[in-house]
Amino acid sequence: AADKETAEKSAKNLEARIKAEARSIRDKYVDPPRTTDFAIMFLPVEGLYAEVLHRPGLCDALQREFRVMVAGPTTLSALLNSLQMGFRTLAIEKRSSDVWRLLGTVKTEFGRFGEILAKTKKKLQEASNTIESAEVRTRVIQGKLKKVQEIPEENTDRLMEET
Repeated sequence: AADKETAEKSAKNLEARIKAEARSIRDKYVDPPRTTDFAIMFLPVEGLYAEVLHRPGLCDALQREFRVMVAGPTTLSALLNSLQMGFRTLAIEKRSSDVWRLLGTVKTEFGRFGEILAKTKKKLQEASNTIESAEVRTRVIQGKLKKVQEIPEENTDRLMEET
């Protein structure tokens, strides 16, 4: 109809309706920490999406006031892929902090294990030294016993009976 006044009124009605829908979406679906702190308003017709983008400051107001992002048919897939990558990154960051805590625990336990291993090595070295001392004493005794004359076998039996 080429009626500028009607076009402006329709544009303002569209903007008011989009804001009302954004408020409704926020009230129904945005509930941190049980949900994300934002929502997506899908506009299923590319012309409608383009008109909302064309309105100065409307998208910014929707994000700032209602925490609602606008997506159209051509942008929804890219937006969802981007969000999925973001959530994966958050999950990886959370897991990496768990891994760092686990590594800290393992490091502490490994230090304790090293201390126990050093004590065990010391005890084994002491036991080895004791066995070496016993071997030295055995050789000394054997050397002295070589000097002792062997008793004949028949005397050994008689000495055993007397004992």
